[in-house]
Amino acid sequence: MENDKKTFFLYPGQLVVFKEPSNIMTILGSCVAVCLWDIKLRFGGMNHYLLPLWKVQGLRTPKFGNVAIEILIEEMLKNGSSSKNLVAKVFGGAKVLNTSDDSLFNIGKKNSEIAFDLLQQYNINVTAESIGGINGRKILFNTNTGEVLMKIIDKTFVNPE
Repeated sequence: MENDKKTFFLYPGQLVVFKEPSNIMTILGSCVAVCLWDIKLRFGGMNHYLLPLWKVQGLRTPKFGNVAIEILIEEMLKNGSSSKNLVAKVFGGAKVLNTSDDSLFNIGKKNSEIAFDLLQQYNINVTAESIGGINGRKILFNTNTGEVLMKIIDKTFVNPE
């Protein structure tokens, strides 16, 4: 990955698209990031969302997966992409809470499912993924090449005493 590009840190609830070569970095637990890359124009964008669905109550923000993915696609198209040239890479969705109730607390799984469902609806092929598990991930997306570097973050607890 080239180091002469600017690096942008993406916080939860944000999304960004860069036409110029850039690196986008984020850290994920149960959140999910979708990286979209235009294979023809060679630029990309990424979102980082916390919850799967905005249910038309409260503010419509990209902290919700269905909103974040829709806006990311719209921004790619506004910047000249054709949907037929878009590919996606999906990361995150870990089960970071230690609970046996998957249906109530496994937000990571629900976040992942909404990504794959919506990308399929938009006919965007997923070319890479790292989803689930119990560990977080740090990812770095090169918007010029479409390459994503990922590091698993181990769950290590340190006793301060």
